[in-house]
Amino acid sequence: MHANVQVRNRDHSVAMAPPLTVLTYACVGVGFGTLTGLVPGLHVNNVAFLLVGVAPSIDGPAAAVGAAILAAGVVHTFLSIVPALVLGVPEAATAPGALPGHRLVLSGRGREAIRLSALGSSVALVAAVALALPLSQVIAAGREHLLAALPFLLAAIAALLVLAEPTHRARLGGLLCLAAATALGFLTLDLPASGPLSPEGAASMLAPLFGGLFGAPVLLDALDAEGAIPPQDGTTLGLTRVETLRAALAGTGGGALVGYLPGVSAGVAAVLALGGAGGSGPAGRGADRAYVVATSGADTATAVFAVASLAILGAPRSGVTVALTELGTGGNGGATAGGSAAAIGTLGLGGLLLVIVLAAGLGTVVLVSVGDWYLRLVRRLPRQPLVLAVLGLLLALSIGFAGVLGGAVFALATLVGLLPPRLGARRVHLMGVLLGPLALA
Repeated sequence: MHANVQVRNRDHSVAMAPPLTVLTYACVGVGFGTLTGLVPGLHVNNVAFLLVGVAPSIDGPAAAVGAAILAAGVVHTFLSIVPALVLGVPEAATAPGALPGHRLVLSGRGREAIRLSALGSSVALVAAVALALPLSQVIAAGREHLLAALPFLLAAIAALLVLAEPTHRARLGGLLCLAAATALGFLTLDLPASGPLSPEGAASMLAPLFGGLFGAPVLLDALDAEGAIPPQDGTTLGLTRVETLRAALAGTGGGALVGYLPGVSAGVAAVLALGGAGGSGPAGRGADRAYVVATSGADTATAVFAVASLAILGAPRSGVTVALTELGTGGNGGATAGGSAAAIGTLGLGGLLLVIVLAAGLGTVVLVSVGDWYLRLVRRLPRQPLVLAVLGLLLALSIGFAGVLGGAVFALATLVGLLPPRLGARRVHLMGVLLGPLALA
């Protein structure tokens, strides 16, 4: 009887979700993703679960709400590069050890970085949409073998990240960072999390862990930086078409890793795809630009491959796809958290990919137009109060998503996150917080 009710509800959802409604909700998601993408420190996974948390109060069919969640997640990944470029920018004297985007901003090339990001995402989108279906079918056919080999694959990825460091000292530093992050993961991932911002049953320690490992340390290191951010005037691209295409396709390949393998991030994928070029640490200007293109491409490609992984394999590989699986339908056709993934069944893989393409197209336009304005605005704001405000926001989000214990985990993760630049290694080794426990479990 319960199963029959579920079927009727799902059919009802289909009837209540005409294309125009889905399109309208997707556009609302684009607007929401734009706003959250410009908020420093707000991760796309947190955005997804916030949307699931408010889904029961949204008067609309599950397919439409699912389209809004997906569109918001995609556009958020486009826009989030903008605050990442201008917050945490160090002094010019320490630029060689900075992140690639920060080095470009210090050279007055922030507007170019935004356009490189948009190009990388656009090229990767086309490639990923073309590859998503056949690659997912290949993965599905060899799924059992992949699962059996997963610990070895993740261990190999961690080893390759260490070997990609340019010097023996950096490799030793990378190994120490990897070990510290792995220990942090074992210590904190299974801790009980409960925060007012997390929907019931979806709280985790990921928000404080990632905020502490990758957000707070960059801001703390830039807190005492002197001097203003230079004017951002140049928009001419410093990469040729071939170099841009190569970096974007490398990001697409990296996005496939992220989309199908747990514990892999866009930064990990980009470092591997570019043969160790870019990332934090000394790098040439060409490598910095290629890294921006590749990471942006990997982020966008991940959205495509993660959706394909969910639709074909039933395996969510991102916060947005996990959020989609938490979306069911109520008796009135409205969205409710929990239950079956009605939005997925209603839209199908083709519909989900169309929503991604629409959101990515609008996200590209918004990124270039709003990004330039954002750079001008932040340059006029006092740096130290702004950095302190963002640090406070990261702490508040950690507590909001994981409770008081999440605040303590955030502080501990921040201490670990301060290690890489002091050991001369890339921050990407900190992904050992997931890679290590998954490989050794």
